[in-house]
Amino acid sequence: MNEMLQIELTAQERDVLLRGLRYVRSSLMLEMRDPTPEDSYERSRRLDALQNLYQRLESTDPAGIQV
Repeated sequence: MNEMLQIELTAQERDVLLRGLRYVRSSLMLEMRDPTPEDSYERSRRLDALQNLYQRLESTDPAGIQV
């Protein structure tokens, strides 16, 4: 599951992906969940994964993004 994929994106395509990740994060934050420790942990894990991906995309050069 840790395969690296290299792609090239334009600045506009990168911005679309970043906006999409913000939308997914908002959706996850607003999702109704059971207040169990396991559920809280899973939600936190998913939010962390989204944040890491967002930061990786945000810190790359939009002319030649390698994911």
